[in-house]
Amino acid sequence: MDRYIFPAVFESDGKGGYTVTFPDLPGCITEGDTLEEALYMAKEALELFIYNLEEDNESIPAPTPPEKIKVPEEAFVTLIEVYMPPVRDEMANRSVKKTITLPRWLNEAAEKANINFSQVLQYALKEKLNIKERNKSF
Repeated sequence: MDRYIFPAVFESDGKGGYTVTFPDLPGCITEGDTLEEALYMAKEALELFIYNLEEDNESIPAPTPPEKIKVPEEAFVTLIEVYMPPVRDEMANRSVKKTITLPRWLNEAAEKANINFSQVLQYALKEKLNIKERNKSF
């Protein structure tokens, strides 16, 4: 599924900030110093939580209807919507660090020629794997 809508509980800290929890997703918790920041953080937390569930091949629970959620007096429920294709694409394209080993002479020659090691490695891997563009299954 690509689109998810989950109820989030916003609890005021009494100073303008909020703690945000998702009753259907234990452990999906965030906070913000303002309501605007808390809303932004809630969307981001939901995206990452669902992404991780997908990556681990875990089932994503059905959301509870908002009217069935009991909240403390200083709290409220709002719906948070996420659309996963851009999240999946961003995560697939994020950089990862790799440690490589080269002979000293080759490292020195490449540095002297101002070679971008990451760019060359990416190019070489694509050539070796015969990849023209990113395969969505990776």
